[in-house]
Amino acid sequence: MAQKVILVDDLDHSEGDDVARREFPLLNRTFAIDLSDANQQRLSEALAFIEEVLENAREVKQATRSKKAADTSPRLRGYTLTDVREWAREQGLDVPARGKMADEVIEQFVAAHPDAAPEDSTEESPAEAAETAAPRAEAAVGV
Repeated sequence: MAQKVILVDDLDHSEGDDVARREFPLLNRTFAIDLSDANQQRLSEALAFIEEVLENAREVKQATRSKKAADTSPRLRGYTLTDVREWAREQGLDVPARGKMADEVIEQFVAAHPDAAPEDSTEESPAEAAETAAPRAEAAVGV
C-alpha cells in the first residue's frame, strides 16, 4: 500500500508540490524548515540581508566583573583590621573607616600586641636557621 506525504509550508501553512524541506545555516548552526519556493525566496533574501548586517556589525562582549585585588597587607594572627582600627583610634591615630590600612599602623599594632605578629615574621632568619641546622647535622653524622 502506497502512502502519500503532503508537506505543509511552516510559514503560511499552504500545501503544494513545491513545498520541501530547506536547510540553512545561521550563526554557526544549521536549521531546517518546510517551505514553498516563494517562502524559500523570502528566506534567502532575509539571510542575505542578515549576512550583510553581520559583516558590518561588531560583536558586543558581555561585561565581566573585575576580580578584587588580593589583600597584600600582612595578616594578623588572632586579630582583625577592625581590631586594629579600634586600637589605633584609642591611640589617637587617624585611620580610615574602610579600605587599606597603613602599614605603619599595622606595625605599631603588632609592636603593642606581639601575639598578633604575622606567622611568617615568627620564622627564623636565614642566619638563625643555619646556626640551628649545623648542630643537628653534626649530631646526625656522629661528629
